[in-house]
Amino acid sequence: MLPFTQIVGLERAQQALLLLAVNPALKGVAIAATVGSGKSTLARAFAELLPASTPFVELPLNITEDRLLGGLDLEATLATGRRVVEPGLLARAHGGVLYVDGLNLLDRTVVTHLVEALSSNVVRVERDGLSAVHPSEFMLIATFDPSDGDVSPSLLDRLALFVPLTPSAVAAARAEVVRRNLWPAEADDEVAMLRSLIQVARQALPHVRISDEQVQALLHTALSLGVEGNRADIFAVEAALAAAALEGRTQVDDSDLRLAAQLVLVPRATRSPHEQLQAATHERAPQPPPTPSDGDETQRDGQADEPRLPEEMLLEAVKTELPPDLLGLPFALQRKSRASGRRGVALNARRGRFVRAVEGDLRCGRIALLPTLLAAAPWQRLRQTECPHHNGRIQVRRGDLRVKRFRDRAGMLYVFVVDASGSMAINRMREAKGAAIRLLQDAYVHRDHVALIAFRGRAAQVLLPVAQSVERAKRELDVLPTGGGTPLASALLAALQIIRQARSRGIAQATLVLMTDGRANVGIAAADRQTLREEVRRLAQLIVAERINSVVIDTQVNYLSRSEAAELATWLGGRYVYLPNAKADQIAQKAMSISSAIRR
Repeated sequence: MLPFTQIVGLERAQQALLLLAVNPALKGVAIAATVGSGKSTLARAFAELLPASTPFVELPLNITEDRLLGGLDLEATLATGRRVVEPGLLARAHGGVLYVDGLNLLDRTVVTHLVEALSSNVVRVERDGLSAVHPSEFMLIATFDPSDGDVSPSLLDRLALFVPLTPSAVAAARAEVVRRNLWPAEADDEVAMLRSLIQVARQALPHVRISDEQVQALLHTALSLGVEGNRADIFAVEAALAAAALEGRTQVDDSDLRLAAQLVLVPRATRSPHEQLQAATHERAPQPPPTPSDGDETQRDGQADEPRLPEEMLLEAVKTELPPDLLGLPFALQRKSRASGRRGVALNARRGRFVRAVEGDLRCGRIALLPTLLAAAPWQRLRQTECPHHNGRIQVRRGDLRVKRFRDRAGMLYVFVVDASGSMAINRMREAKGAAIRLLQDAYVHRDHVALIAFRGRAAQVLLPVAQSVERAKRELDVLPTGGGTPLASALLAALQIIRQARSRGIAQATLVLMTDGRANVGIAAADRQTLREEVRRLAQLIVAERINSVVIDTQVNYLSRSEAAELATWLGGRYVYLPNAKADQIAQKAMSISSAIRR
């Protein structure tokens, strides 16, 4: 593994880690970068800069609650005949570093416990009849690939430093990375010097001072960037103090403020400071200086250059750090989507991620061996006395049995069925397409699965199988041809088959969203109008029997409508929405309100 000082191309992340080493009150560093950027190597190399006795604990992505928080020590419990608590991974990281690779892939329960430990500096064990509190004050170093998904906003808020990295596009820099990996140089002296520098900076940190004017500059910058909460303000001040201590200064200067703003405030920006900067500049527009007399060069120079306020200089400095698209910043993105929430989770006895063991019958689930032994352990001395003929073997009784409970996503499947026949093309096909795209985006935000079916001509066509790709669905809708007959029965049958397949894969909830005028004129096997109607009705009965939620959105104008869509909604036992003259946004908004009611 490359030493910390030999890693190239990650200078901003190295700065952040050094500030954290000097000032653990910063809580942690989150590094976002693509696969193969060296972020994991950098995080592990950071351990070399800490004292030899400092714990460095890695958090596995598949960790269970008992290993994270702590639980019964089986060996000690069996030996002593009383419950002995074994500290978990969070307690083992006390006084050191906890490292997570793939932060956005952690289970939500694990994230909740991490947030609690970072906030309270303790870990509480209240499970399996145990009650204990362990100190758990650590520095969190987290790396993740943004393409794998979002990170919990509450967790990011508790880490002071955030570093988004982009891979180097300079050939010379990439060549240097290859060279150092193939032929690493000795860096023991450099690492030792850096370790000593951190130690000296830690000792000097309590003596570093920051002026009220500098604090106001950081606060003004945070407000201008739209940074939420006071925690970021405190982190920014702490980062500036650490930067000064690392440089051997006892007073914070402008470079320390800039570094603190770049690592703490800029990643949390939710708006551009351009307008605020212009307003501040106009308020302090300098007055034209009086014409000096000849030879009064000192007076002229003094009046020409009026010093600017620290917040103005700081705003100008951080403005260059902001990307053109602010929504690309992780904190801005999290703030935008926070209100949408995520789909829930469901406990079951068959599939998913094992999260806990509960008392139960083996006929109702799979045995959880270790929890069963832990439940039986405290009673072994008594049972050996009662049944000495067992010759020291562990005795497990019915009340000790524990079965596994798994957590699985309780996401919903939305099957969007869009009528692309001639009658719909005449009426509202463009608005129906726009509404379908907005509904697909809403489903994606809630981590739901989506499928897309279009029907026209002789049969229905599955444009998008069960997936979460909104972009692919949008492409299919954009090029969707219109015209021809209305094979409504074929569309209902295709939707039913997709939902049945999804349920076999563990997606239990499904909602069918139909955008149609309901005027079927092409059947699967039917020929006359009455048989067509009966075919659709029977398929609707099958959908009702499968407990599938349905929404029928009718965009047919009233003077052409014969209430076919309303009748279809009745057969499906679903919601009927009549929106003949609505725009795409209005159609989508109405359907999303119904969708929210279905979720609840």
